Amino acid sequence: MSDPKAMNLRFPDPAQRAAIAAAAKQAGVSMQEYILSAAYDRATAVEQRFLEGFKASMARSGAAFAAEPSSIDVGAEQRVSEQEALRELQRQEQGRAA
Repeated sequence: MSDPKAMNLRFPDPAQRAAIAAAAKQAGVSMQEYILSAAYDRATAVEQRFLEGFKASMARSGAAFAAEPSSIDVGAEQRVSEQEALRELQRQEQGRAA
């Protein structure tokens, strides 16, 4: 009954093994095939979520680059404020490094 090419399916929880065996039997496939199929389904779902997030990010970035410069250009006061904040962060980092 032991197939040398089969995965070694060890489960520390007998209830977990029984549940997977029952689900595989209901699906009409071996436990190995059931587990591999579930892993593949999960991996492709994760990939899809990543790709959707990436596409949304690209769309936001594209919109920012396509915007008119005057609509995204910050005022002189904000630039000065950002530069001061950056200098303050750099001073704090230098103080910690010393």
